[in-house]
Amino acid sequence: MHRKPTRRTFIKGLAATGILGGLGMWRVPVWAVTSPGQANVLTGNDFDLFIGEIPVNITGAARTAMTINGSLPGPILRWREGDTVTLRVRNRLHEDTSIHWHGIILPANMDGVPGLSFHGIAPDGMYEYKFDVNQNGTYWYHSHSGLQEQAGVYGALVIDAKDPEPFSYDRDYVVLLSDWTDENPDRVLAKLKKQSDYYNYHKRTVGDFIDDVSEMGWSAAIADRKMWAEMKMSPTDLADVSGYTYTYLMNGQAPDGNWTGIFKPGEKIRLRFINAAAMTYFDVRIPGLKMTVVAADGQYVKPVSVDEFRIAVAETYDVIVEPENEQAYTIFAQSMDRTGYSRGTLAVREGLSAPVPEVDPRPLISMADMGMDHGSMDGMEHGSMQSGMASMAGMDHSKMAGMDHSQMAGMSHGSMSGMDHSQMAGMDHGTMQSHPASETNNPLVDMQTMTPAPNLSDPGIGLRDNGRQVLTYSDLRSTFLDPDGRDPSRTIELHLTGHMEKFSWSFDGIKFSDAEPLRLKYGERVRITLVNDTMMTHPIHLHGMWSDLEDENGNFLVRKHTIDIPPGSKRSYRVTADALGRWAYHCHLLLHMEMGMFREVRVDE
Repeated sequence: MHRKPTRRTFIKGLAATGILGGLGMWRVPVWAVTSPGQANVLTGNDFDLFIGEIPVNITGAARTAMTINGSLPGPILRWREGDTVTLRVRNRLHEDTSIHWHGIILPANMDGVPGLSFHGIAPDGMYEYKFDVNQNGTYWYHSHSGLQEQAGVYGALVIDAKDPEPFSYDRDYVVLLSDWTDENPDRVLAKLKKQSDYYNYHKRTVGDFIDDVSEMGWSAAIADRKMWAEMKMSPTDLADVSGYTYTYLMNGQAPDGNWTGIFKPGEKIRLRFINAAAMTYFDVRIPGLKMTVVAADGQYVKPVSVDEFRIAVAETYDVIVEPENEQAYTIFAQSMDRTGYSRGTLAVREGLSAPVPEVDPRPLISMADMGMDHGSMDGMEHGSMQSGMASMAGMDHSKMAGMDHSQMAGMSHGSMSGMDHSQMAGMDHGTMQSHPASETNNPLVDMQTMTPAPNLSDPGIGLRDNGRQVLTYSDLRSTFLDPDGRDPSRTIELHLTGHMEKFSWSFDGIKFSDAEPLRLKYGERVRITLVNDTMMTHPIHLHGMWSDLEDENGNFLVRKHTIDIPPGSKRSYRVTADALGRWAYHCHLLLHMEMGMFREVRVDE
């Protein structure tokens, strides 16, 4: 069995500086702010990239990584808004590959998704991407072929603004976060398919049970354990893949590698945080420094000062920090499940470090977190809750939209499966969530949320009331008005569904292989509402078009390319179908996408 090295991981021999000479790259122009310690930057409008394999040693064990231009991560590509860029991508692997330009608005045949945008890049083949750059900000790029992204095929993308930006800074660093495993990614997936909690080494213990009895009493503690057991779930299951196999990287370096960004006291530093992980959410803070968030997913936002933020997989956040008094500050990014961390340092010179915080206590998921907080349900028997807070996966939820759950206080969920639910339609409970018929009696759906909410002001599981000012989606406000301005002509509601034990993921209980495309008419404005019927958090990414997040009242809040959907939440955003073609729409947790949480969006004239 694979054995995890100690957390004192280090980089021994990452032969990964990239091959820069002879590729026709520009010198770094005056419009690109550069900083020492940010190596491997390619600038200009004409690029040659190659995807191949190199030996690496990140944890003390020799392994092989898939890389771009011989580096992990790939080179930082620096473009300029208004330019036309040409990128020739060559494949030196023994399998097909691809590059997707995440968050970039471009023609469908340049998007880089095999099977939708193009056929992919065959071994020894080359594909030329060429498109106009009509945006600026912080983005990233990665393979969209198999599990290559987990193996190292990703890199940062910075687009310098044509016009003056609404903030100033003296230095500019990319801080790219990712996760690395010494295991073959296909083997990781195979393990999860056989045992979905294989990497969950934070399961609750007898000691935890004793603490629960002290806090809530014997009966309630027993009922809670019984409920989770019969649902075949765990309240500690925040991440499918944990620090047991993952080493968390910052700009390609393990924690003991201590990536360092140099500063002079009094300077303003722009840090471009990118979550390029395959499966890991990070909670980021810099003890001793406030961070002013100035952009989200490449788009300017009204500045907001925070101590900490959660960055979902595929999101980007730009922050400004102003170090003054100390010689060194730790950039600390702990995994959401608290099984490890990535870290680096801002310092006045190389070789310095600051104290690294302890990882926060392990958080637990509650029924309330999953949109199932019914105080009146305390008297229910939980014996049949495996299918999502009861045998309710077989109910006709469209007929339940008025139920008064106060009338259900003494009911046994085990007896509900035989009820005539059409008789319940007159009950009064306006918050009861309906569900698509495709979820009913579906072996790929193990739970359904009852009372989801936008939860835009919630910092998230493990971040509430921690004594720090934590960024929430409600804090994000674009510096511009709704770019479209029209009300949506229709609403598309999709449910994020899954079965934890089977490690199966889908939209509306339908895996990609069985799903019809979502069809949009060119030019229309639609509202997409996502309901999370799982206990996992999902970052949802629509290719080719912007996602304009709404607040609880349907008002434009912030423009993004990736929308985080926590468990028990229901969030809406508007999309203008202004890009013809076939587009990918999926959860950006790589293994969830691979196992079916993927749809095609087709925009037709």
